[in-house]
Amino acid sequence: MLADPFVHPALFYRGEREYVDTTTAFIREGLDAGEPVAVAVPARNLALIRSGLGAAAEKVSFVDMALAGRNPGRIIPAVLRDFAERHPDERVRIIGEPMWPGRSATEYPACVQHEALINYAFRGSHATILCPYDAAELSTPVLREAERTHPVLREAGREWASPDYAPDRVVSVYNEPLGEPERFAELLFDATNLAAARELAAERARALGILDGKLDDIRLVIAELGANSLDHGGGTGTIRVWTEDGRLVCEVSDAGHITDPLVGRKLVDPAQAGSRGLLIVNLLSDLVRMHTTAGSTVVRAYFDIAAG
Repeated sequence: MLADPFVHPALFYRGEREYVDTTTAFIREGLDAGEPVAVAVPARNLALIRSGLGAAAEKVSFVDMALAGRNPGRIIPAVLRDFAERHPDERVRIIGEPMWPGRSATEYPACVQHEALINYAFRGSHATILCPYDAAELSTPVLREAERTHPVLREAGREWASPDYAPDRVVSVYNEPLGEPERFAELLFDATNLAAARELAAERARALGILDGKLDDIRLVIAELGANSLDHGGGTGTIRVWTEDGRLVCEVSDAGHITDPLVGRKLVDPAQAGSRGLLIVNLLSDLVRMHTTAGSTVVRAYFDIAAG
């Protein structure tokens, strides 16, 4: 049996110097091998890597992960897979840093799920995706989860196979019921009043000062989630809307069951027939959380109020 060409190491680093030395060495190794290289890390770390690379930075594609990966569900389709598919006949090399100090407790489960799902999304692909973790600033539980989502670990010049690698278990554990909000507006919908569900979310967003462009995104997200409920969730659904920690939260629940863990994270050819609703939801939302089981699916789309 041939070994999987996909390589997915976690890099545990401490301090700026170690970060720059290890990431730039990884990048230069790729450039020397003729591999297309992308770096998707928060802006402050982008600046460190650019400076460390010098003139070689011109050969690298840079992405601010704090923007492009604000919603972890967007990273696989819009950052990693987007870059890989622009180089279909070459091995690609990517640095992706989805977890950094300051990620909220609400975002954290989505980050862990994302890291586990990379292993599914890139299985068999000619790619190396290195995921840095700030071992000096991130908590011990965060680092332990990285050991479960990465088959290979790197630290202080050493590399070894993770004895705790278990992405299937991580995906299962983090498919967890979502906590109940205290106060919310609610509407039951079917094919006759899906427009009212869209407007319930839009009216709340408008009242919070979210501007027109983002209002259109919110309407489209609810339209896609509602259509999924009509087509795959028993023909009806429930929308609930509330605010939480500076975000508008729009939740759609129904009686469906999503069995493919990569739904919403696959790039879809526009000419190909089929649903792309959850992909649109991931691309337009600032965070997406989901819980699905037999007879029930709940999807929450979060929108930053200040970014409206």
